Amino acid sequence: MAKKKKYLLFTLLAIISLVLAACNFGGDTAKDNDKEKNGSEGAVQEKKKTLNLIIASEPPAMNPQLATDTTSGNILLSLFEGLTRLDKEAKYEKALAEDIQISDDQLTYTFKLRDAKWSNGDTVVAGDFEYAWKWALDPKNAVEYATQLFPIKGAEAFNRKKGSADDVAIKVVDDKTLEVTLANPTPYFLELTAFQTYMPINKKVAEANKEWYADAGENYVTNGPFRLAEWKHDESLKLEKNADYWDNASVKLNEINIGMVEKEPTAVSMFKKGEIDYLGAPFQNVALDSIDEFKKSKQLNIQPLAGVYLYKFNTKGKFTNNANIRKALTLAINRQELITNVTKGEQTPALGMVPPAITDFEEDRGYMKDNDIEGAKTALKAGMKELGINKTSDIEIGISINTSEGHNAIAQFIQEGWSKNLGIKVKIDNSEWQVYLDKLTNLDYQAGRMGWIADYRDPYTFLEMYSTADNGNNDTGWENPKYKELMNKSVAEQDPAKRLEILKEAEGIVMGELPVSPIYYYTTLFVKKDSVTGMEPDPIGNIQLKTADITE
Repeated sequence: MAKKKKYLLFTLLAIISLVLAACNFGGDTAKDNDKEKNGSEGAVQEKKKTLNLIIASEPPAMNPQLATDTTSGNILLSLFEGLTRLDKEAKYEKALAEDIQISDDQLTYTFKLRDAKWSNGDTVVAGDFEYAWKWALDPKNAVEYATQLFPIKGAEAFNRKKGSADDVAIKVVDDKTLEVTLANPTPYFLELTAFQTYMPINKKVAEANKEWYADAGENYVTNGPFRLAEWKHDESLKLEKNADYWDNASVKLNEINIGMVEKEPTAVSMFKKGEIDYLGAPFQNVALDSIDEFKKSKQLNIQPLAGVYLYKFNTKGKFTNNANIRKALTLAINRQELITNVTKGEQTPALGMVPPAITDFEEDRGYMKDNDIEGAKTALKAGMKELGINKTSDIEIGISINTSEGHNAIAQFIQEGWSKNLGIKVKIDNSEWQVYLDKLTNLDYQAGRMGWIADYRDPYTFLEMYSTADNGNNDTGWENPKYKELMNKSVAEQDPAKRLEILKEAEGIVMGELPVSPIYYYTTLFVKKDSVTGMEPDPIGNIQLKTADITE
């Protein structure tokens, strides 16, 4: 989903203590819940169920159309709801759409909306979807994930300034009926409609206040299982059960407190003390140096995840503009040793762009070998010749990361390997999250870490972003005409087997020129209290807090 970047922000420890107090962290949830009473002395109400979580930093975007990261995306899943929602296997199920009709040619989708309200009492109408989707496509809003809407006929042309909003095939038949026509059959379209970019926005509220999503309050109007009750920027969020949600009866939690703690060891300490109920992806990470301990105590949960950890290369930069240099850097990484000694999460070496969690990509496609030092030296020699460089020590590569003990440990391991095996100079550049994102966007880096988790269970989600250099999620400057042609061809191909071969051919091109270096395929690591149920990440890393519960 998005630039699934595991991000961290500096938070002073003095502030952390205030945050935890404000969020009621540190108390015994079960005991506190037992104290809930109504106005009549001795009349005990149904127990108030409160879930305590932490995230690494301020969510970068609390607008569904602007969010590109995992943390924002998972919070938005609790605040908003689209036409569909993903189940525990990441397959779609009907949400705000009570009925879905698909034409015989697989191009026209007609959605009938159920009776649903916004948190301010307004009725959710088809026009709210049309407004949100066209807002995301409007080029003046520079939405990075506008490409997610490109399956819709006319959407790409509007976003690329080659068409108008009126040409986008989103039709409001009436308040309860939305008709959408696609440019080509899209087998994963109903998974897409569960994604944050496809969530509705209250048109009336958004038109009255363009910054409606900047703070909690009367303007932050939502339609999901929870509402945003409080937002202390850079400190905490509080979500409360949304009484106006159409499926309110199935929501078990009354309140979710979300603190912001940047230091992973601090987060581990909080979990051990019982101050938080869950620690791990997609919120704050389990610290690398605590993994062995959690394994030994049998508290650590490890699940396969359709995601890849990789290093992007600035293909316009010094040294990394050369494909052979990029190849040398890619081959000279000992992925298995990194996993065994550093990440320790039972990941697998990534030797392609698409993870084996995606059907029909389970096998190694033979693009390269792990830790191929001889191949790396051969490529380095060829690259130096092409660049007119005589000494390996004249090459200096910068590894850019965002603040995180985990990313830093990985960078140090790769730094040591590149220096030792290739004889080049390597430095690590550590930045706060938003600064780091700006560096990637502006191509102000050489090699930069990134994680990409599937937005839906299809190989296209891992390959689409590199179709054009100006794709908001590309950040490498790389573009290849043949690759672009193949990606366009895959969209139009209706035969599943032929489409799969086209996508594999496209993957071969990106693995040949290596604008990115895949490092390992993700697993999801988390620990949680035994009392917390219904809170396991799905195969693409999402957690539906709608189904979470706290039991005795």
